Amino acid sequence: MPIKIPNQLPATKTLNSENIFVMTETRARTQDVRPLKIVILNLMPTKIVTETQLARLIGNTPLQVEMELMQTSHRPKNTSEEHMLAFYKRFDELKNENFDGMIITGAPVEHLAFEDVEYWDELTEIMEWSKTHVYSTFHICWGAQAGLYYHYGIKKYPLPQKLFGIFPHQVDYKRSILFRGFDDVFMVPQSRHTTVLREDIEAVPELKILSSSPEAGVYAIMTKQGRQIFVTGHAEYDGDTLKKEYFRDKEAGLPIDLPKNYFPGDDDTKTPTVTWRSAANLLFSNWLNYFVYQTTPYDIKTIHPIK
Repeated sequence: MPIKIPNQLPATKTLNSENIFVMTETRARTQDVRPLKIVILNLMPTKIVTETQLARLIGNTPLQVEMELMQTSHRPKNTSEEHMLAFYKRFDELKNENFDGMIITGAPVEHLAFEDVEYWDELTEIMEWSKTHVYSTFHICWGAQAGLYYHYGIKKYPLPQKLFGIFPHQVDYKRSILFRGFDDVFMVPQSRHTTVLREDIEAVPELKILSSSPEAGVYAIMTKQGRQIFVTGHAEYDGDTLKKEYFRDKEAGLPIDLPKNYFPGDDDTKTPTVTWRSAANLLFSNWLNYFVYQTTPYDIKTIHPIK
């Protein structure tokens, strides 16, 4: 089944070229089925890149998905105002709606305390709203740290150096259906300056650690029934995302190490090896199937609040 997205969204052309089944709004209106309603709060600076990455993953399933894009009042520097006006809605425009699922992305604000982030009050209002208007919320990287802090008081801590590269991970909780079908070891892109601690998470009875990495730390955390899921890495990244980040910082004269396990032979003139794509597709497919499609009520207005 396809993902339903706005007719003129730039991601449409990219996804069609990759044989991702995309259904435009015009075609979708002729079908008498209820698609999954997924809202993406896109906090990343490169909006079009991120929305394409996520659309690629949630569109690669046998489910029809209706994707809505949400923004905060923060004005992005790297995306045109025309694009934001055409495809994004503010929280006030969506707060009376209900959604089967929500994705809260990462954001390049790790150096700030949560309360010092320009849109923190707005974000906390959205996260509180998600408890009553969204069945399952999937938090990514800084979005995961923000969610863990707001909902459960779990702090983030600075790392001695940036965690940057592709790292092997493992499933800690073998019965987790979020990781059903995963290999014993799978790769995940990481790009962050801060982390959360296992002991802080284990001290919260409502949370379960599902996956971790010996080098990258805790990766995936979930509440009961999967109403809230937190992942600390960037499974959605394209093959060249870390490459672009690396050369951007290098050309700007910023301290940056080579991404680990990325360039063949650690030679940055070579094309990076993609080792995480199958795991990324399976992760999002499992989330949509087991924690959204299989469990959300048909009438999403009857979603019960998270206590």
